[in-house]
Amino acid sequence: MKFAVNIENAETVEILGLNSDWENSIVMSKKKDGTFSADVSLPKNTQHEFKYRVNETEWVNEPEADSQHHNEFGGVNSVIVV
Repeated sequence: MKFAVNIENAETVEILGLNSDWENSIVMSKKKDGTFSADVSLPKNTQHEFKYRVNETEWVNEPEADSQHHNEFGGVNSVIVV
């Protein structure tokens, strides 16, 4: 599955939460046009909550996620269905 995001003023972007892993991030590669991307293998017929962590401090949701799910911290996670 290909993830791609364009976040203004981002120096680094990581994906957290895929496969229920909120500790080991997937570092996205920055392209010349300023977008970040990553290819991630995910099992078919599954759904995953995730968020982007920008510049190691800011949490951002995927605007084009399949859905959203409220988390235990009072916020919302993006959900992708594979």
